[in-house]
Amino acid sequence: MAKLSLSLMLFIFCINIATVEPSMTRPRRSRARTFIEASCQTTRYPALCIKCLSRYANSNIQDAQQLAHIALTVSLYRARYTRSYMLKVAKELKAIRAKEYPAVRDCLQQIDDSVNQLSQSIRELRHLNPKAGMTDDIFWHIDNVKTWVSAALTDASSCADEFPGHRMSKMKATIKGKVLNVAQLTSNALALFHQYAARYAGAAATKKP
Repeated sequence: MAKLSLSLMLFIFCINIATVEPSMTRPRRSRARTFIEASCQTTRYPALCIKCLSRYANSNIQDAQQLAHIALTVSLYRARYTRSYMLKVAKELKAIRAKEYPAVRDCLQQIDDSVNQLSQSIRELRHLNPKAGMTDDIFWHIDNVKTWVSAALTDASSCADEFPGHRMSKMKATIKGKVLNVAQLTSNALALFHQYAARYAGAAATKKP
């Protein structure tokens, strides 16, 4: 009888562990995902924002700066991937002297600029230290990030404009789709960074006499 009672107690204990432990780990993931989804609502392409950033919901995202950094990194990765694809296409078109080559070449240059500008923006973002307090350097770095990301967005959008209209070859449609994806991701990253930077602007406003 004692053995039966002990076994029953162990069984109940194991059931409790199985039901309690998941509930203890879920809130952290849930809070991160909720934070991502709420932040993405401020972007121009919220569905794309949530789709691309939700995979990082388990990476212990704690604040808007981390989210902006991840969004910029995702944009940079996509821009690099698009550049690699366009380098291959441009090489092939140049070899056969295709009439599409000039447009692809110009678009490639703009995407290359976007890659460099996004890389620079991420380096600038790393200089922002919330623990350093309100200093002129912080606003200087914030302006730099905004400038670099805005320039990257402009270049990606200009690249997409190299392929106007809807009737186009499969190659052009593929390039335009990839470039538009870069532009949309960069637009979202810029919106998320504006959301983060607004906290500094608000804090500075409250300190003015």
